[in-house]
Amino acid sequence: MDDLTLKRIPSDGVPQALEKAERYRLLNDPAQAESICRDVLVVDDDNQIALRALILALTDQFGSSGAAGAPNEARAVVAQLDDEYDRAYFSGIIHERETRAYLGRTTVIRSDAYDGFRQAMEWYERAEALRPHSSVDAVLRWNCCVRAIERERLEPETGEREPPLE
Repeated sequence: MDDLTLKRIPSDGVPQALEKAERYRLLNDPAQAESICRDVLVVDDDNQIALRALILALTDQFGSSGAAGAPNEARAVVAQLDDEYDRAYFSGIIHERETRAYLGRTTVIRSDAYDGFRQAMEWYERAEALRPHSSVDAVLRWNCCVRAIERERLEPETGEREPPLE
């Protein structure tokens, strides 16, 4: 019989594991980064760096097969963040990346995509008001959403929506 028990990393290996998680994200292997973050969180369940990296690894997988529950899981991880700025900023990231994944589908209600970017922008505005000194991340993300709305020529819903065809 095969032993499929997960092995625990030693606590002194956490910094190296977090570096590897970031490297795997940069190599476009978010599933590996996610796995590493989960290994770190077994050892240190409140590791804020691992929680933030896990959120990013989950959002990197939005739109890919097998990741249907990733948005809800990412939102649950955001609730574990200690910092109010981080909770606002990463909520914006989740909405923005969920909207980008939505735009990649074959059938899209364009006003829904507009609304998704606007929700992300609301979170970025909250984060900007809470931002640490000299942080520009929320502003950069806000501007990225504005440019996506303009590039995709998205507009808010203007009237009654027709029911989808079955």
